[in-house]
Amino acid sequence: MIKTKKRAIWYLLITFTLTGVNLSAQDLKLRYDQPAKVWEEAIPLGNSRLGAMIYGIPDREEIQLNEETIWGGGPYRNDNPKALDALPEVRKLIFEEKNGEADKLINQTFFTQTHGMPFQTAGSVILEFPGHKNFKNYTRELDLNRAVATTRYQVDGVEYTREAFSSFADDVFIMRITANKKGALNFEAGYYNQSEHTVFKRENALILEGKGSEHEGIEGAIRYQTHTNIKNTDGNVKVTDNKIFVNNATSVVLYISIATNFTDYKTVDTDHAMKAEQLLSSAVKKKFTSAMKEHIRIYGEQFKRFSLSLGSLPGTEKLTTTQRILNFQNDQDPSMVTLLSQFGRYLLISSSQPGGQPANLQGIWCNSMQPAWDSKYTININTEMNYWPAEVTNLPETHEPLFKMLKELSVSGQETASKLYGADGWVAHHNTDLWRVTSPIDFAAAGMWPTGGAWLCQHLWEHYLFTGDKKFLKEIYPVLKGSADFFMSSLIEHPKYGWMVVSPSVSPEQGPITAGCTMDNQLVFDILTRTAEANQILNGNKEYRTDLLTMAAKLPPMQIGKYSQLQEWLEDVDDPKNEHRHVSHLYGLYPGNQISPYSTPELFEAARNSLNYRGDMATGWSIGWKVNLWARLLDGNHAYKIIKNMLTLAGRDNRDGRTYPNLFTAHPPFQIDGNFGLTAGVAEMLLQSHDGAVHILPALPDNWKEGSVHGIMARGGFEISMEWKEGKVAEVTVHSRLGGNLRLRTYTRLLGENMVKAEGENPNNFFKPFKTDSPIISDKATLKGVSLTEVFEYDIPTRAGKTYKFVAAK
Repeated sequence: MIKTKKRAIWYLLITFTLTGVNLSAQDLKLRYDQPAKVWEEAIPLGNSRLGAMIYGIPDREEIQLNEETIWGGGPYRNDNPKALDALPEVRKLIFEEKNGEADKLINQTFFTQTHGMPFQTAGSVILEFPGHKNFKNYTRELDLNRAVATTRYQVDGVEYTREAFSSFADDVFIMRITANKKGALNFEAGYYNQSEHTVFKRENALILEGKGSEHEGIEGAIRYQTHTNIKNTDGNVKVTDNKIFVNNATSVVLYISIATNFTDYKTVDTDHAMKAEQLLSSAVKKKFTSAMKEHIRIYGEQFKRFSLSLGSLPGTEKLTTTQRILNFQNDQDPSMVTLLSQFGRYLLISSSQPGGQPANLQGIWCNSMQPAWDSKYTININTEMNYWPAEVTNLPETHEPLFKMLKELSVSGQETASKLYGADGWVAHHNTDLWRVTSPIDFAAAGMWPTGGAWLCQHLWEHYLFTGDKKFLKEIYPVLKGSADFFMSSLIEHPKYGWMVVSPSVSPEQGPITAGCTMDNQLVFDILTRTAEANQILNGNKEYRTDLLTMAAKLPPMQIGKYSQLQEWLEDVDDPKNEHRHVSHLYGLYPGNQISPYSTPELFEAARNSLNYRGDMATGWSIGWKVNLWARLLDGNHAYKIIKNMLTLAGRDNRDGRTYPNLFTAHPPFQIDGNFGLTAGVAEMLLQSHDGAVHILPALPDNWKEGSVHGIMARGGFEISMEWKEGKVAEVTVHSRLGGNLRLRTYTRLLGENMVKAEGENPNNFFKPFKTDSPIISDKATLKGVSLTEVFEYDIPTRAGKTYKFVAAK
């Protein structure tokens, strides 16, 4: 409690002493002047488990619902027993460059008829208000500071208000509906649901019993109940076998509770009826104002840790969010970038909390029984991108569901490693779902990629670097070790080059079946070296650690090809005109840290060339990745150019747009990873800590001349607030959670107590580098060298719990 109070006081002091914090810019609201016509205009609410989309239609309100464990199918596996016998022949064909034949054999022997189960809608609650078609003075909004959606309008001189939230306190959906004239509320409530279902009455609740569907021969195992109750203060409420009728009321509160029989990925035996009933029974006992206050408090504990001001334009608060997106290409309102960045944090808090499921391809918002790509977990970029903002924007709790899934995959994936590869440890490929399948899905050119688990494991290591939590590291070490063990026992020597490579594999979603593609080499290097480092921190077996590092040294080095590009494959076959959405070989630049302007300048230049070749326009999630990549390339103006590409209005009339009216980002269609990638990218432009130091404003664009950020996190447990003016840092405050050496890197000279010029390697182990081998460079490459802005580096000894302040030298 004392620590919490101290932290709150520190937060307030920083908020009000940094003069750059524009409180009006923190008016973080999505605003509209008409009801939603399509799902991508509806307002998303969520408490991690329950998602809702609010259309705000006066005469026919739709509350589209999701519960995080309503999926198709049931517990199953998708391991093909033919794979292990075929593996030697597949590898032989690849090494003989008979890639087409290898592809065909893989499709016959590594895949099954099941390709992942779909996340599914729980249907909708429909509220019908007779006589409300002719309305005026309409507004609806989502307040990100409170996680509350509000709709207001007038009919025949009466003002009606709907206030809704998915409660973090009570784990139910709550909506208060009021009229400013006594007895003016008259409406009926019912269900719309696409699943096999029944509707019935039980006491004061209208109940829907539904089920997840059969999919690809896997019987639907999920059963769920939705309980709806309307609590009135006056007037009448009547529940029938299929509707709830409200008459002559002034104010009512609508409660929706949903529960499923899901227990874990192997078990579906929870009493869903009892759970839904208990949640509803508990919630209706509380006053609406108390329930809302507690919801806002719990949500705010996470959301308010981080604030951002990039400046603003006068009058924008009067515009709708849709109009602001349309205007952005012309007015470039910086507060629109702030809003979209904070919206990403809102979505992550609302879709991923401890004890729940990770955010999937659409977070927890899905209005279909058969959504695009099943709205599952695509782990060759998309799931990872969902969690890029978690640590840096001060939301470490949101990472926990991903860690839980990783623990489950590390169990499920052991059987896949053994059956398909005859290998130790565990493996996961490019997709998984609620049932934690780990074998390949779809087809060889997309699904034959066994490094999905290795990428996910980097999130475990990054969480440790940000938090310094050794207890956590010890807890998850078996997951790291299991992934490393898979590669220690499955890598094979390339007969032409002599390197140890992953085979068979692909560079995600493009190119032929191959061996030793660049992304695989980077990922395997990371899992082997990080596992070795974790082993050392935990005083593990030295011989095992040596084995890991010995194997890491046998991996292929990165290569620079004839177009001065970072090669995507072992062979120099990159096409400079290829603008594919995946930039997998740049993992080593971001989110990895194998490519640095200071220690690997040739690779840095080659990575920049590759990114230029890929172009600036892409799918929404790819744009999110490119913002981060250009930030790592220290080019804030180019990163900002990519942000501009994201802030274009998407819809049926504009397939090239990348942001829907409700700020969901578009692949198209909607994928939530673009939102999270954008949020992480803005943070990466303001602060980096992957390359030996805490780099202040590493990639600030010219458009953000003045601004401030509070509560942004660096590795080593440093919480940072800063203000900048005229494009240069003016003031920095650092709260050290863990103590240890703080190395600051800036483009501006700083003044502060106990600062010394940095020399040599950073002694803080959270910034310990893992040496990248020198690249092999084609004799046809024409590298021009890297021109970098001069930096100033300072070392400051810090103590845990203390705060340090620095100002720009005049």
